[in-house]
Amino acid sequence: MDHVLTLIAPPGGISTATLHAARDALAALGAATGTPDWLAPDEAADLPFSGLAAEQADAAARVALAGAAVDIIAQASAGRRKRLLIADMDSTIVTTETLDELAGQAGIKDRIAAITKRAMNGELDFEGALRERVGMLAGLPVEAMQRTWEETELMPGARELVATMRANGARCALVSGGFTFFTGRVAALVGFHEHHSNTLLEAEGRLTGHVADPILGRNAKLVTLKRLAAEEGIGLDATLAVGDGANDLDMIQAAGLGVAFRAKPVVAAASRARVDHGDLRALLFAQGYRVGEFAAG
Repeated sequence: MDHVLTLIAPPGGISTATLHAARDALAALGAATGTPDWLAPDEAADLPFSGLAAEQADAAARVALAGAAVDIIAQASAGRRKRLLIADMDSTIVTTETLDELAGQAGIKDRIAAITKRAMNGELDFEGALRERVGMLAGLPVEAMQRTWEETELMPGARELVATMRANGARCALVSGGFTFFTGRVAALVGFHEHHSNTLLEAEGRLTGHVADPILGRNAKLVTLKRLAAEEGIGLDATLAVGDGANDLDMIQAAGLGVAFRAKPVVAAASRARVDHGDLRALLFAQGYRVGEFAAG
C-alpha cells in the first residue's frame, strides 16, 4: 500500500468501529485498504490504502467520522519519519502565548492578547503587531520575564516528541516569533538542538519597549526551515514543521509534513495536516512511531 491514513485521538478515543468507518469510507471511493495497524491501543492506528490521493482519503474520512474527537492525517507511506523538526513555541511547545503572559505582569494582558489573536489569525502584519505589543511593555522590570517563565507550562507530549526524534537522528529546532529569554529556556528543558527567536531590549533593569532587528517572523521561519534542511543535506520532504499561527503557515506548507497544531482557523484551513484533539505525541504517531518506541524526555 502506497499511502497510510493515521487516526489519532486522546487515550481510549478510537474503537474498532471507528477504524471500520474510516476504511469503509475509503473503500466506497474505490481505494484498496489493508489491515489496520495499532500504534497505541485505542489511541492511534494506521490504515494502509492505495488507489486514492491522500487529500481525497483525508476528506472522506473526515466526513465519515464527523463529530468524533479524532485527528486524521493521510500521506504517502514512504519517507514518513522525518530528519528535521522545526517547531513554533507559543501555543505549540508551551501552552500559552508568553508575550501575553508577560503583559499580565504589567496588568495589560487583555489589551495585548487581543492584538496577538488578530496577528496569529493573519489579520495584522506580524512585525508591526510585535513592535506595537512590545512598545506597550516599556518600563516593565526585567524580573517580570522570570516570573512569567516560572508560570509557563509545556504542552503535553513536547518532551517525548523531541526526545524520540533526537533518538532517531533528527535535528530539532525551536523557531519562534517570541523571545530568546523564553526560547532558550524551553529549548534546554525540552531538548531542542537549537533555538531561533527575537530579542527584547533592556536598559537599567527594565524593558525599553523595543525589539532587536531583524525581527524573526513569517518569512524568517520559512528561510530557517530551508537553511537547516540544506545544512542537513535533505530535501524539504524529509522535514516536519509544526505551529499554530499565521506566521507559521509558510513553513507548515513547505515542509514534507506540515502540521497545524490546535491552530487558528486560517492556519488549519490552509494546512494539509492538522491536530485538533491529540497532544504533541500525535506528530510521532503521524510518522509511524509506535508508543513503545517513544523516548522519555
